[in-house]
Amino acid sequence: MRDPVRPYGAPGETVAQGGKALYGAPLGILMLEARFARVYGEMGHAGTWPFPVVYRIVRGASPDRVVCDGARGLLEDFIGAARDLVDLGAEAITTNCGFLSIYQRELAAAVGVPVATSSMMQVPWVQATLPPGKRPGIVTINAAGLTPAHLEGIGVPLDTPVTGTEGGVEFFRTIIKAEKDDLDLALACADVVAAAERLVARNPDVGAIVLECTNMSPYSAAVRAATGLPVYDIYSMVTWFHAGLRPRSFAGG
Repeated sequence: MRDPVRPYGAPGETVAQGGKALYGAPLGILMLEARFARVYGEMGHAGTWPFPVVYRIVRGASPDRVVCDGARGLLEDFIGAARDLVDLGAEAITTNCGFLSIYQRELAAAVGVPVATSSMMQVPWVQATLPPGKRPGIVTINAAGLTPAHLEGIGVPLDTPVTGTEGGVEFFRTIIKAEKDDLDLALACADVVAAAERLVARNPDVGAIVLECTNMSPYSAAVRAATGLPVYDIYSMVTWFHAGLRPRSFAGG
């Protein structure tokens, strides 16, 4: 006789496990405190993700303070916010600013769950995929603020080519300097694409691009079209990260 359809519980579950405040969202995201538009496709737009996530805003952690001032004095605030997410039920932590790579080791040591602070963590992975003589390059929102400490914290070679958008007309001014709340999508995309084109023009050995800024993922397809190179961003990293938390089951297939 066929079993009746069960209206509750996971497949095969007979006892529901407790111990957490929230369920069904194993990934926690630490957010900077900002008011610019959150575009579909970037990290701060919950609709971007094909799975539920839990957000926690770190008060006082403005984009300018984190990106241009090295997140000075904010480590304990980020640790506290990450611990809050874990207490709620998060099984892993990520962040919405690639410049938080500077705190990768400290956060991972403090919270007791896997931590992935930056999309730039993909640089060594991408390097392993490329043919001899090719290497990844990074497009960042602020090349001047990306220090050796940011790269060393996540194992990125210090000679990795880097180009920033700080000379653009829209992206840097809106995201980092908060000159206005609205974001002109065409101009923002043009800034990111232009930075990628400069990166490739200056470094002919670049064989793939990693976008540092979590607000750049809506423009990844445009960067790919303009450069013809593989493009990796926060979306590619976080979907990989989440896949380990909830691996697909092929049982019964």
